[in-house]
Amino acid sequence: MERTGCAVAGGGPAGMMLGLLLARAGVNVTVLEKHSDFLRDFRGDTVHASTIRLIDELGLGDAFRALPQSRLTNVAFPIPGAGLVTFGDFASLKPPYNYIAMMPQWDFLNFLASEAAREPSFTLLMEHEATSLMFDDGGRVAGVRYRTRAGGEGALRADLVVATDGRHSVLRRAAGLQPKEYPVPFDTWWFKLPRHPSEKGAVAGIVPAFRDGEAMIALFRDDYYQMGYLGPKGEDARIRAEGVERFRERVAGLRPDLADRVDAIRSIDDLHWLDVRLDRLRRWYVEGLLCIGDAAHAMSPAGGVGINLAIQDAVAAAARLAPALLRGQVAVKDLAAVERRRRMPTVVVQTVQRIMHRAVFVPLFAGRRSGPPPVLLFIVRHAPIVRRLMPRLIAFGPRPEHAPAFARRVPREAA
Repeated sequence: MERTGCAVAGGGPAGMMLGLLLARAGVNVTVLEKHSDFLRDFRGDTVHASTIRLIDELGLGDAFRALPQSRLTNVAFPIPGAGLVTFGDFASLKPPYNYIAMMPQWDFLNFLASEAAREPSFTLLMEHEATSLMFDDGGRVAGVRYRTRAGGEGALRADLVVATDGRHSVLRRAAGLQPKEYPVPFDTWWFKLPRHPSEKGAVAGIVPAFRDGEAMIALFRDDYYQMGYLGPKGEDARIRAEGVERFRERVAGLRPDLADRVDAIRSIDDLHWLDVRLDRLRRWYVEGLLCIGDAAHAMSPAGGVGINLAIQDAVAAAARLAPALLRGQVAVKDLAAVERRRRMPTVVVQTVQRIMHRAVFVPLFAGRRSGPPPVLLFIVRHAPIVRRLMPRLIAFGPRPEHAPAFARRVPREAA
């Protein structure tokens, strides 16, 4: 039977970053990713300043900056009757971490995978889906069972299993870990619209639009827009029943400048529905298993912070667990220490998201308001301390992590 030091289930940002960091410590680490590549649309694109600083600490800054990307220098929203309101101006932060990088997530994941592959103790198994846990005679998690795209099955023993398999985590369910769920007022429907040659420019960016009862965001790609329509939760069946023509009307109403291309939505099947969730495990671990990222705490897309919070989880986990893995003795107290370290920032971010849901999205979808509440606009505009703190909270979040000493390298130039 195959064996590794740490088996990581899921090749998303948390899983790939954890694999890279542990491999740099000399830990034998295997990442299992169920897909054949990272080319999935409708994933988050933001790489926040905390993650950019981490990449610099790993000696990968030049190679990272050579990837196709653009810089988001502020967060601003069009507010009816108020114009464009800036909620976070990153120019006030100290360079070079005074922006958010916007890039397709597949480029970021390929970048992490290629860097991790340089480490001799790293293994990435594509088309390997973790399906269940293995337990030893004492009830401790001892590895994972997996299924390959070709239909084969196998088992991988490990001193530790880390679940980074997302908000619908198979492994946390197999371990009997139950999340506490919080109400979310909206779901998201993702789709594509073409970009005309005359519109080419920045590789990425964000354009939001609001209207009574609905909202939409647009992320720029090279030759298309990645669009996200936000509507009341539980409306998927109704939206699909109304048909594609009615959905095209919704898009044109929110973005009249894109009305000339809504026919690119050929059928209602072009919509990719995301059941937005906000939850958090009461306990992130059992003996032999740790959950991080969305597997431990599903985040709302409000604020676009889920990816970066997951990466910070991975850094904290690597810093605490690498020495124990090298000894071959990962104790429950080590897993508990990771949760203690990361629970506070998770609670803070989720609390902010819940406030945003109640203050912005619930009134929006009830048709009572088409933007943030007036008191929030007043605070953002007239409270200097908020204007100073908001950019830092968005760019770095609470308790940003630094690369552990064992993972740092002399900066390497881009190839």
